[in-house]
Amino acid sequence: MHTQEIIDSYQQVIIQIATAFGTGTGFYVKDYNLFVTNDHVVKESSEAVISGKHVPKATSPVMFYDPKFDLAFIRVPEGIELPDRKIGKAPVHDGDRVIAIGHPYGLKYTATEGIVSKAKRLQNGLNYIQIDAAINPGNSGGPLVDKNGEIVGVNTFIISGGDNLGFALPSEYLIEALNDYTPYNGKTAIRCKSCSNIITEENIDGEYCPECGSGLSIPKLKKEEEYKPVGAALTVEKILESLGKDPVICRRGPNRWEVEEGSAKIFFTYSESGFIIGDAYICMLPKQNIGALYEFLLKENYDLESVAFSVNNQNIVLSMIIYDHYLTYETGLEEFKALVKKADYYDNYLIETYGALPRLEDSDD
Repeated sequence: MHTQEIIDSYQQVIIQIATAFGTGTGFYVKDYNLFVTNDHVVKESSEAVISGKHVPKATSPVMFYDPKFDLAFIRVPEGIELPDRKIGKAPVHDGDRVIAIGHPYGLKYTATEGIVSKAKRLQNGLNYIQIDAAINPGNSGGPLVDKNGEIVGVNTFIISGGDNLGFALPSEYLIEALNDYTPYNGKTAIRCKSCSNIITEENIDGEYCPECGSGLSIPKLKKEEEYKPVGAALTVEKILESLGKDPVICRRGPNRWEVEEGSAKIFFTYSESGFIIGDAYICMLPKQNIGALYEFLLKENYDLESVAFSVNNQNIVLSMIIYDHYLTYETGLEEFKALVKKADYYDNYLIETYGALPRLEDSDD
């Protein structure tokens, strides 16, 4: 298969995964009807937000946690039909060409090609595939694919430094984990890292493995300990809920949210400096009539309250900022509402009136 054919075919089965703690990548395995990702991606959450080209954005429960192999399996929502992508069973060799596909830093469906630097590199008691294909935060849980289009590994971690040092869990471990979980498919389960037995929510002994006595934690059974926003983050999520948005669906890692309103996409961030920033990347500057558009934006900035226009390269951005000391539910609601509603309005207005260009972005459609 040609490289582009492989990349195109995998875009159909790859999903983006988000929790309150971060984002990552996952992929569909048809024979087991599960989404695969890394255990550290779901970060002990009982559910994750999933989305893809053929997977509508939704929350779905995490069914299996495997700290031994750093794997996790997520339930596939009903009504989802996705194609099959074969898991390779033959071992890779030094020098084999491979492709890593995922969502590094949230950049959807990024593919990097490289070679197997070392087919078996012992790390933490397991033999990983060392690759020079660039992988970064957000790639975790995505597939490593060979020249035949078969999944040969799960991109798992990197070693920071000047060189690209990426490591993928070989497919043989993935197959082992899938087969071990198969008798319990449909139940929430965890692998004991000490004795490797599969423990379900039904036979766990409190917080301990019934076989060896090691401590275990199934997030579904510890709902009270799951992520709960506090302070300004809690206020932000209450505001989003009042605007008709599901805060859980909107979460994109610690103190970050993504909101869609009509044709506009708005990003909210609660920064360490104490500011709540909202940036709506709407349309883009046209090739002609730019002067008239700039004049309009400047005039609007003079008249607008709580929000303001700026231009970042070719992107037209509508923004707001609130200092957390001054954030209340009432004042925040008005400013969030103004940004969300005006972003959608101006996106359409500037395109229709001034010939602004529609925003270019990765699409899940």
